Amino acid sequence: MATTKIYLDTRAVKPGVPARLKLSINHKNSKTLIPLEAKVLPSQWDGNKGKVIKHPDYKNLNVYLSCVKAKADAVLMQLANEGHLDACTISEIKQDIIDSLNPKVAEQRVQEKVDKKKFSYQYKEFANKHSENTMKIYMHTYSRLMAFAKENGINLETIMFEDITREWLSNFDSYLAKTSPSQNARNVHLRNIRAVFNEAISNEVTTAYPFRRFKIKPVATRKRSLSVDELRTLFNYPVQEYARIHRDMFKLIFMLIGINAVDLCHLKEIVNGRIEYSRAKTHRLYSIKVEPEAMEIINRYKGQDWLINALDRYTSHQDFIKHINKALKKIGPMRRLAGRGGKWDIEPLFPEISTYWARHSWATIAASLDIPKDTIAHALGHGNSTVTDIYIDFDQDKVDKANRKVLNWVLYKKKSASYCVSKGASKGVSRGVSQTASSCASPIE
Repeated sequence: MATTKIYLDTRAVKPGVPARLKLSINHKNSKTLIPLEAKVLPSQWDGNKGKVIKHPDYKNLNVYLSCVKAKADAVLMQLANEGHLDACTISEIKQDIIDSLNPKVAEQRVQEKVDKKKFSYQYKEFANKHSENTMKIYMHTYSRLMAFAKENGINLETIMFEDITREWLSNFDSYLAKTSPSQNARNVHLRNIRAVFNEAISNEVTTAYPFRRFKIKPVATRKRSLSVDELRTLFNYPVQEYARIHRDMFKLIFMLIGINAVDLCHLKEIVNGRIEYSRAKTHRLYSIKVEPEAMEIINRYKGQDWLINALDRYTSHQDFIKHINKALKKIGPMRRLAGRGGKWDIEPLFPEISTYWARHSWATIAASLDIPKDTIAHALGHGNSTVTDIYIDFDQDKVDKANRKVLNWVLYKKKSASYCVSKGASKGVSRGVSQTASSCASPIE
């Protein structure tokens, strides 16, 4: 049977200084103390009787101590009557007694536990775990959820995971459709909600999962990639210096297997002929072999603190991406308009192109060269981040050969994974290293 007593803790208390009274709990040869809101001098305490003596307010203090002990004993009695006492640890008993002594604090603690199980709380916690840009995407979804809830008289801050049903999600999707006719755009919001559910289930916050019956169905979109002929046209089209710099960045992204522009900006160095980095979006580790053509571009745009000078020329990676995409959309036939001012009319080769097209293009061309899907997935980081994946060098070698094969086909019209020695190095493409130099022609013009 657990027991309690009032104890004056004089440890580490200097002579003449009041010591704190504490409630001592003993259970199964373990002891713990709960500090009380009372202090007395050792001379004002009768340890045998467990009472305050010779203190100006001894009566009130003894009443307070009696109430504390009575409440603590009542907790022990209730646990014993319910058959839980033997199974309880002393820490659990201590918490129960603290709750009985401070009902308001206990109520607040219980409320906090309830709040942590609410969808809104978990959503914000999940969003805050991510990078600033990703967090903004999740919070944009949250703002749409708030607007939907307000329109339907729902307090989003109070709903539980169990309140979000298949019908609830369907209604939210219908609400989004009023201002966002694109199903794929709406799917971004739905996937964000699903990610929060998956996290909550993993953390045992809930077992509810409406996505078993509510399916997020992507819709096929117009192409976001360039064919081999289109890439060759883009790579060799005559452009002004401003556009050439940004086209070179697009080429570099392509040659580095569609590296994300934010990661390209923050590369520091090349180690043993490779760039190695953790992708900002997914935190997945990447290791990409730098081919001679890519190295030639890197050397042309060396940065002061970074591998390339993007962040030397622009305030942020967002600004860098904005300028690249703007410049790419202005590549095409130009004619001067009539009248003064020297304005030009541009007929863009690819009006909707962006840096992301480099990644799609690489994957599409790799597939056309019969490179296995698992190798393409591994190159793009779509495989499993397992220890096995990290240590299998053979798979990485496959990716290296796949990239070389893609570059040889786009740049030299050769469907080979061998390195090329370019006869056109003077035209801006670096020489590679190969034992089969004669198999490659000059860069495509």
